[in-house]
Parts: sequence; structure tokens; C-alpha cells
Amino acid sequence: MKRIFTIICLIACIFAKAQNNVVCEYMYIYNKDKSVERINILNVDSITFISPEIAHEAVDLGLSVKWATCNVDAFSPWESGGYYAWGETEEKAQYDWSTYKHCDGTQFYMTKYCTNSSYGSVDNKTVLDIEDDVAHVKWGGTWRVPTTSEIYELINNCSWNWTVNNGVNGYTVTGSTGNSIFLPVTGYRYGTAYHNNETLGYFWSNGLISGLEARSAYHSVYLSQAYTYQATLARSCGLTIRPVCEY
Repeated sequence: MKRIFTIICLIACIFAKAQNNVVCEYMYIYNKDKSVERINILNVDSITFISPEIAHEAVDLGLSVKWATCNVDAFSPWESGGYYAWGETEEKAQYDWSTYKHCDGTQFYMTKYCTNSSYGSVDNKTVLDIEDDVAHVKWGGTWRVPTTSEIYELINNCSWNWTVNNGVNGYTVTGSTGNSIFLPVTGYRYGTAYHNNETLGYFWSNGLISGLEARSAYHSVYLSQAYTYQATLARSCGLTIRPVCEY
């Protein structure tokens, strides 16, 4: 309701501006995290609302799934988008075990996605449930976080070329179809800081490491122009998400 009211007010303000009779100056945007943004109407030229289906194209790289052109919360391929802990669907100010959703506030006891009793309550879940898949929660449809095998397929069945896109380092990844996507350097978040966001790229998979390393999950990482490989990181870290969808 607030959004509708704000849009109506905005339209009225822009119309009044066009008639050289401005009756208000600000638009207020109410975000899901309860924060409020104020925008000066006099600085607004136009407004376009873009649905995820329009904003994020699914690219056929000749693989088992299609890959999105952008990260979750990004509207351009070179943007980082949002950072999420593994299995979480909301961004936050601090990323560590004390704020991680699926533990008791420490790294020693996982409350979900655990295969070893030494690290928490065993449920033997090693793949994200759909309600914990931020790509699906945010975008709907068949969009989801890629599996470890789909990331492996991307790494090994496409050509990777280091490039710069709108001033952002990253890889242009080209499939057998000749189509390509751009994966920007994004780094990761731990605590309140950003780490390696100018040198490394990290993207979560939906797969958990079982056994003794139950506190970690798989991700795809690439380093400068040197190499690309699949590795792991603590689940409590904030990483970006590049969704995939079914054909």
C-alpha cells in the first residue's frame, strides 16, 4: 500500500513539475528492512520498474542449465549484487557465526544442514531446501542457486577470458553455443568488512561439504588471470549468488 501511495504521489509531483507548479519535493521509498530512502523529485527524470524475469536473462551456454546474466540483487552483469551467508535469504550488517541462521551462535553446533554429530544436530541435508535458496526466494520460477556439479560443468566446459567490464575485473565465460556471461570480481564479506573484492570472485553453490567439514560449503572462485577452481568457504561468510534455471 505504501508503495502504491508513493507512486501515485510521485506521478502527481512529476505532473506538477511539468506544469511548472511543483507541489512537493521528495519521494519516500520504504524498504523491506524497514529503512526509508528519500529522493528529491526535482532530480528524477523518469522511473522504470523492472521485474526479475525482464531484468535477468537466462543464457544458453550449451550446458545442463541456463545461467543468469546478473547476480541476485544486481541489474547489470558487472554489479556485485547482494551478499548472503550460505542458506540465508536476507543480507545483514555482520557476517559471522554469531549472526548465522543455521547454528546456535557458534561454529561448533549447526542447527540445520549437518551430517556429523560432532558439529551439531544431524539431519543429513547436504543441498539447500527451496525455502533457503535465495535465488529461488528472490526471483521465483525455476531460478535457484547452482549445484556443485553445475559449477564444475561451467568451469570445465566453457572458455574463460579475463576482461574488464565497465571498469570491473572479471571473466567472460563463453559456452559452446557462442553465448557468454560475465562474472565480476566480488570478494566476500566476513564480519562487517569486504575482503578480496578487487582480486577474487566468489559465488555460492547449493552444496554442503559433508563429514568433518560440515561448517563449510562449496563455492566457485577465480583469481585474477591465473586460474579458476572450485573450493570451500565457511558457511557464515557472505558471498554473491549467480542463479541458474532449467530449460
